[in-house]
Amino acid sequence: MSRVAKKPVALPKGVEVNVAADSISAKGPKGTLSIAKPAGIELKVEDGHASFSTENAEQIALTGTLRAILANMVKGVSEGFERKLELVGVGYRAAMQGKDLNLSLGFSHPVLFQTPEGITIATPTQTEILVSGADKQRVGEVAAKIRGFRPPEPYKGKGVKYAGEVIIRKEAKKA
Repeated sequence: MSRVAKKPVALPKGVEVNVAADSISAKGPKGTLSIAKPAGIELKVEDGHASFSTENAEQIALTGTLRAILANMVKGVSEGFERKLELVGVGYRAAMQGKDLNLSLGFSHPVLFQTPEGITIATPTQTEILVSGADKQRVGEVAAKIRGFRPPEPYKGKGVKYAGEVIIRKEAKKA
């Protein structure tokens, strides 16, 4: 079996994992998440740990993937996930208008982004955006969508970038 699948998932206090015939759900202080459970994979929850097993040799890789997804669900409903974005450029600003994110990114018009359900967006400063939520995949997807409005360009590095992202710069043309 996959080495990843052999390691049990630790369940912190306040997190509850329920197994139904066709789904697995995790419930905690930050919300509830669920995924479909493939046939042939068994999940046992005991003594604050969840472990996977399978008899089918063809589903060994899927078992490891399912274990990683469950670990992310457990962390999401207990602690949550957060992605930080930075705006680099003169006049580039971000502000919240109710539930919508208003971005000034050098276009002739402001960019309005509607916050999806289950995601929280905050702007601690005019050049920082915090995207947080319980579902790791959705948090990353929303952060990538916001970054996609104006990705960093390689000459001056202007645009929306992830915190800690290194932009490889190009040298300008010589006359």
